[in-house]
Amino acid sequence: MPGSPAWDGWPLMVITHPMPACGRPVEEVVAECVDAGAPAIQFRDKTANGGALTSTAERLRAVTKSAGATLIVNDRLDVALAAGADGVHLGPGDLTVAAARDIVPPDFIIGYSTDDPQEARRAAAAGADYLGVGAVFGTRSKPGLADEAIGPDRVRLVREASRLPCLGIGGITTRNAPEVLETGAGIAVLSTVMSASDPAAVVREFLRLAGGGGGCRR
Repeated sequence: MPGSPAWDGWPLMVITHPMPACGRPVEEVVAECVDAGAPAIQFRDKTANGGALTSTAERLRAVTKSAGATLIVNDRLDVALAAGADGVHLGPGDLTVAAARDIVPPDFIIGYSTDDPQEARRAAAAGADYLGVGAVFGTRSKPGLADEAIGPDRVRLVREASRLPCLGIGGITTRNAPEVLETGAGIAVLSTVMSASDPAAVVREFLRLAGGGGGCRR
């Protein structure tokens, strides 16, 4: 499990969108994903206020807890703690990993985004549990990154430098996922799952590509 020397990360993390393309509420889609075996969910919503984020996060926590899956909240440590989530995912513009580690419970998971091997080492030293590395193939879910693809080799370099579990992220589909998985990293996916009419089927296919297992579930 996270925090253990034997833990090598999740094979798949599903990142949410506040309005999944299938038209169903995000908590229903998350329930479908964890029932299909997704071991980790990252709740991401860049538009809602703190109260709305906490309310949704609490509902998602109930869903993931019943399935034994992990819930990570993107950016907002306050929301993660208020909702009883398992962890937070921070970026360069958020609270630092070291500052977060100083105030969270010992088993609280902290993820960090970087594609730079040296910064990855610093994040590991500061107490990060895993890294999100991208955009591997470019992404339209973050402005300005559609044409900035770092490629799977950079994921490998960051993983080797940090010695932390890593998740490749950005433009990952069932077609190119094996290129990332071959580096020893897992995959984090937003659009390919959230834009699907049957998100659970996509989750099952990603897990099949990753070897069929759900990895560490809390």
